[in-house]
Amino acid sequence: MKKEEVPQDESNLASANFREMVYAVDDDGKYTTSLSTGWDPKKIALDNAIKEIEERIANAKTRVLNNETSPIEYYMEVHKMDLPVLASYVGMWQWRVKRHFKPSIFKRLNQKTLKKYADVFDISVEQLKNIDAGES
Repeated sequence: MKKEEVPQDESNLASANFREMVYAVDDDGKYTTSLSTGWDPKKIALDNAIKEIEERIANAKTRVLNNETSPIEYYMEVHKMDLPVLASYVGMWQWRVKRHFKPSIFKRLNQKTLKKYADVFDISVEQLKNIDAGES
């Protein structure tokens, strides 16, 4: 595409004052870089991804409030992590972290283990124990 044809559609990137570098052809027919605020297909994909993340967070919060999972799973979703990433950050086996998702196990975790999770999520242990205390 030509440099003057680089899309400048409204997107989540534009609203956050971000621009993406793309390659385009200049007037001399040579490849050059240009900045784009986004284009509609990318905006749709990004909006869908954000919507899915928000749904996963809401679902995790409901599950915590219904005592079906621990706040660890909720904060994992809030911080856009998955089980392998969280396990590596806290330095534990995945099966052990997954076990900590069980409310009965979570309630028995010692202060040192809770602190590991709280540090990874950049919250206090009190916020970890009570998801409502951790929200802004």
